[in-house]
Amino acid sequence: MKENSFYAMLSRMKYINRWGLMRNSRNENLCEHSLEVAFIAHALGLINNHFFDGDIDPSRLALIAMYHDTAEIITGDMPTPVKYHSKLIRSAYSEVEKIACEELLNGLPEELRQDYASLLTETESEAMEWNYIKAADKISAWLKCVDERNMGNTDFADAEKSIRKVIDDIDLPEVRYFMEKFAPAYKNTLDESSRV
Repeated sequence: MKENSFYAMLSRMKYINRWGLMRNSRNENLCEHSLEVAFIAHALGLINNHFFDGDIDPSRLALIAMYHDTAEIITGDMPTPVKYHSKLIRSAYSEVEKIACEELLNGLPEELRQDYASLLTETESEAMEWNYIKAADKISAWLKCVDERNMGNTDFADAEKSIRKVIDDIDLPEVRYFMEKFAPAYKNTLDESSRV
């Protein structure tokens, strides 16, 4: 990757559409998704600290979430049924993602690369934080399914159910709290949400 191209490459996130195998009522791009995951991850961190006596940095969660899918700038969005079809495909795709992240990092001056490396790829030292990012990512995916179904698109019905099962199996009380307290409002109309 050409030096000093990192930020220009980030600006291309808006061109990467998600859910390529599905009929979408409204396309969702990688930039929108990453921002939503950042909102949710930040909320999970705050919920952890305020309701479950935690000590996590919500701002760090939001920051990691903003960058969590940046490899897809190069790889595109690999549909989940393809990505997880077999261990061999998942392993190969993980290697492709790793190479894509390295390429993106090469678009930065050497002095900045380490600052971004832990944002682009999961690190052992921040494994707990990445659990929150993965949970927020699943919640965001489920919300996309809910949104599509609310628009009458039944293509997302099975995905909605299977993703909700994954969310329900996440062993984080913050996730359960978010899903119980905040997720129902996503099904509301604007008028329903804004009524006092």
